[in-house]
Amino acid sequence: MTEKKFQAGYVAIVGKPNVGKSTLLNAFLNFKLSIVTPKPQTTRKKILGILNGTDYQIVFIDTPGWITPHYELQKFMMQYLQESLQDADLVLLLVEYSDWPQDLEQIGQKIASLQKKVILVINKIDKIQKEQLLPIIADYQKLFPVSGYVPISALKGDGVELLLQEILKELPEHPAYFPADYSSDQNERFFVTEIIREKILKIFAKEIPYACHIELEEFREKAGRKDLIRAVIYVDHDSQKGIIIGRGGQALKKVGELARKDIETFLQREVYLELFVRVMENWRKKSSALKKLGY
Repeated sequence: MTEKKFQAGYVAIVGKPNVGKSTLLNAFLNFKLSIVTPKPQTTRKKILGILNGTDYQIVFIDTPGWITPHYELQKFMMQYLQESLQDADLVLLLVEYSDWPQDLEQIGQKIASLQKKVILVINKIDKIQKEQLLPIIADYQKLFPVSGYVPISALKGDGVELLLQEILKELPEHPAYFPADYSSDQNERFFVTEIIREKILKIFAKEIPYACHIELEEFREKAGRKDLIRAVIYVDHDSQKGIIIGRGGQALKKVGELARKDIETFLQREVYLELFVRVMENWRKKSSALKKLGY
């Protein structure tokens, strides 16, 4: 009997902002790895989510939404996206059923130029009738050379198992890239900052969430006591600092309370979370500041 070969590879999830890339990654892994909010451009960096099977390892790359960059932070985000496409063995082009295929033609051309295998993934199909799918698929097939297409609802999990089987058809034979107990290449500190940022995205409106960057000043485990986490929220301008803190510190307190609960769930232990707000003038528009902050 021939022994089944082990498969491993990098699979980039790409698409426009807010199309459901992080939701799909979380659905594959069956737990919340990437933060998810209704706001576009929630994901800033590429995040690896690692799915381990008995004879395969899929390294998913959750990427920032494809945009035309207008300032330095967005340029860095698009650089992460380009790197992800270069690294990928397979690309999942995630679209919404309601997207116009012509709006995604530039993305399709860019992917095609890299000569990568592509699976077209049509998301949020729970919102339409099945008979509406065929014309949508036909429109995309006219524009993009794809290896296959799979309709899904990432939020409800519909079609995700079928998509996994399609991925495995295209995944190369290769030894595992990471140990079998790894679920990501990022450490706990990164995910703690992401949880705090997620709460800011959900609580505050307009430009405020996009002006924030989270840094951990201290992350200390204490035997028999709560872990101490001290985090700084950097903002662009003084006026934003006042909004984040809120009257009597109530807005910042709300961020801390919501973040602490999710951090404790993620770490599976109790924490004491301290939050501070500082101004780093125009940090999103300065390459030097972005590099200092780890972009």
